[in-house]
Amino acid sequence: MRFFFDARYIRTDFHDGISRFSAQLGAAVHALAPDETTFLIHDRAQLAHLPADAKWLLFQPNDSPLEPIAALRLNRYRPDVVFSPMQTIGTLGRRYRAIVTLHDLIYHRHRTPPTNLPPLLRLGWWLYHLTFWPQRAALNGADAVATVSETTAREIAAHRLTRRPVVVVPNAPNDLAELLPGGADAVRHGTSRNLVYMGSFMPYKNVETLIAGMAHLPGRTLHLLSRIRPERRRELEALVSAGASVVFHEGVTDEEYARLLADDAVLVTGSLDEGYGLPIAEALALGVPAVVSDLPIFHEVAGDGARCFPARDARAFAREVEALADPAVRAATAAAGRAHMARFTWERSARILLDTARGLAR
Repeated sequence: MRFFFDARYIRTDFHDGISRFSAQLGAAVHALAPDETTFLIHDRAQLAHLPADAKWLLFQPNDSPLEPIAALRLNRYRPDVVFSPMQTIGTLGRRYRAIVTLHDLIYHRHRTPPTNLPPLLRLGWWLYHLTFWPQRAALNGADAVATVSETTAREIAAHRLTRRPVVVVPNAPNDLAELLPGGADAVRHGTSRNLVYMGSFMPYKNVETLIAGMAHLPGRTLHLLSRIRPERRRELEALVSAGASVVFHEGVTDEEYARLLADDAVLVTGSLDEGYGLPIAEALALGVPAVVSDLPIFHEVAGDGARCFPARDARAFAREVEALADPAVRAATAAAGRAHMARFTWERSARILLDTARGLAR
């Protein structure tokens, strides 16, 4: 099988969710099928995030005006199956099997475009998510649709987004223990004095409830790790109660992120909506429990490794954090989280993807 893996969404500055998914799933696919796999890139700098001996093909950027006719250009290379971690690759006129990916439907509910896109693309992105018809056309243009969770697979079915088979190729956590001197043994457990939030500050992320909850959690510190616009930071700083401890880190490295989680911490999020929740998976795999809003996707991602609270209830959030101050409760929650996350590996996801591709190729 000649399997083409679309690696053009790998970022060369820092990973976002699609970039990390592409790089890590791609590496796992290559490990299982190095002779069959060719990576599509648009920048040679992307090779730094791919296996050193990987086969690759320099192709047009994913934001090229020629993307709607990408299949016509790919036909000349005679792939058997092309996989893309997005659904917007052109499939019209293709002479190969195609698998496209819809990670989640969150941007149909929250239509603020990514800020890194040029203005014209931001407008197109917004228009694309106004209705489900463009999504249906993109998904039905493939032979199979991949998604990263059972929750999203159910949403795809509920909205009748495709007539094609849907296969779950799960996200998997990064091994943050590799970034710690001493590995997972370096994780400190105590009274859960550090609360770690990794994510954006868009309104639906509901960071306001986490900040309000700190008024009921004296002696603990909420660490907000991501970069934040100055005006949004001022809005949130105005909500911090006297005596509450909230630290804005303005971006951290993976190593700093791992060290913060390892320091008697709990991963927290109060999101009102979510596509997946990779930081939760990363924390649980490290042996760090989580306190999260009560969303179906978080139950799928965390299992019993997280304690849940109603998303807008700051006191309930604080009570769940306090519950993890009990060493027995924290140990049981952490153990449940690690056991749950052991089911999710990039190797398993790569096997699912390759099995799907081989079935299509036959």
